[in-house]
Amino acid sequence: MRKIYIFDTTLRDGEQSPGVNLNMQEKVEIALQLEKLGVDRMEAGFPAASPGDLAGVSAVARAVKNASVIALSRSREQDIEAAREALKDAQDPCLHLFLATSPIHRQHKLRMEKHQVLETAEAAIRYAKKYFSKIEFSPEDAGRTELDFLCEVTEMAIRAGATVVNIPDTVGYMTPYEYGNIFKTLKENVPGIEKIQLSAHCHDDLGMATANALAAILNGADQIEGTINGIGERAGNTSIEEVAMALETRQEFFQAKTTLTLSEIARTSRLVSKLTGMVVPGNKAIVGANAFAHESGIHQDGMLKEKTTYEIMSPETIGLKESKLVLGKHSGRHAFREKLVDLGYNLDDEHVNAAFAKFKDLADKKKNVTDEDIVALLEEKLIETPEVFSLETIQVSYGNQSTPTATVRIKLLDGGYLEEAAVGNGSVDAIYKAIDKATKEEVELDDYSIQSVTHGKDALGEVHVVLKQGDYAVLGRGVSTDILEASARAYVDAINRLIEKRKSPARSRDNVTLI
Repeated sequence: MRKIYIFDTTLRDGEQSPGVNLNMQEKVEIALQLEKLGVDRMEAGFPAASPGDLAGVSAVARAVKNASVIALSRSREQDIEAAREALKDAQDPCLHLFLATSPIHRQHKLRMEKHQVLETAEAAIRYAKKYFSKIEFSPEDAGRTELDFLCEVTEMAIRAGATVVNIPDTVGYMTPYEYGNIFKTLKENVPGIEKIQLSAHCHDDLGMATANALAAILNGADQIEGTINGIGERAGNTSIEEVAMALETRQEFFQAKTTLTLSEIARTSRLVSKLTGMVVPGNKAIVGANAFAHESGIHQDGMLKEKTTYEIMSPETIGLKESKLVLGKHSGRHAFREKLVDLGYNLDDEHVNAAFAKFKDLADKKKNVTDEDIVALLEEKLIETPEVFSLETIQVSYGNQSTPTATVRIKLLDGGYLEEAAVGNGSVDAIYKAIDKATKEEVELDDYSIQSVTHGKDALGEVHVVLKQGDYAVLGRGVSTDILEASARAYVDAINRLIEKRKSPARSRDNVTLI
């Protein structure tokens, strides 16, 4: 099966996204993750642009050992010298030269005739060849360049010593048919084309970057250029993860694949999103939060019977744990029952139907229904939990230069009292350790969340905690205008529920009886 080389330009074209400015350390961190992902080549920056960019490319060149590090350069000797300096410590350096070739660029930007473009580009390639064994040449705006002239430019680049010729759809203007035809024409008409690799560099202005890149592969492209998460100027670049997974999922059609470590895709996407500050849209293909999420009842039913009914690739392939059945107003009874089983509740049909009706009422009011909401729905219908312990008072001492200390007074069911004090990493931690000492319960805090019940400075705060003990897991809730008090009440509430579950097997998570 034909190998498609991956040229990543997240650090160069991706950094040109408005508002993105990576420092040297961030560039190296992303570069090392791209190395783990297994990209063949990575474009680290444009050294002639600024001293900072030169230093960033140099740092990446020193850090990366298992991929070719590339620097961008205009067809000017001073740019080539800057790139040479930046890449002097690279294990496998490559220079990326470019010069515009389209009529609109020749006339308005370069003010050059065709022969001048050819002469300038050839001189630059020959000059660079003195220092670099690997040179990629890009006729900028190739998509809008006359085909016969593009053939002439490609032939010149091969003759001058380029090892890769890239065909950029610089402004995202091409359709897949047109773009694929460029590669087909070059393959059929340029002498010596077999000596070099052809590369595809697409922008997403019309939303066709991935489609165009795949069309290029079908017509003979050897390399795809793009970015993680599709970031880049304007509407961005080809998403590397989309091309990689299209080739993986449709191998029989494309008869080509990358050598990426696909299980690193999700991790790489998260890192790039974090360091660039560019949030990945929920509906983004492959790496969006909803890419493997299903809310429709019909879809959920199909997924539970056979995943391939609605999922053409598995989340595990890109490094995620599993698909998500998102419970919302469109969800069906089948998915709801499976969620109950997943949470540890095995109910008969009558009680599932009663709980499902309550769930639907809640889903109409709340956009995202969490596992804790479902547990709360079930447990609010159980017999009232006896208060073995109740919170009487709490006292917290805290300062940014002192260790948080908490004292709690707990009332017992028989009327007695327990009082304990503890220190912790924070106020809540101190409170919980004091409660643990008073109740002598050994529990694990599995989740802790706060939400505002009302508005304003005196808003009620509601704290939810999930405690685990062995096979038991319980949800506790506490409400107060003071978050520390609400936190303590939630914790004591959860301990009471835990004790009740241990005492009443019929009401454990394995066999909950609704009243």
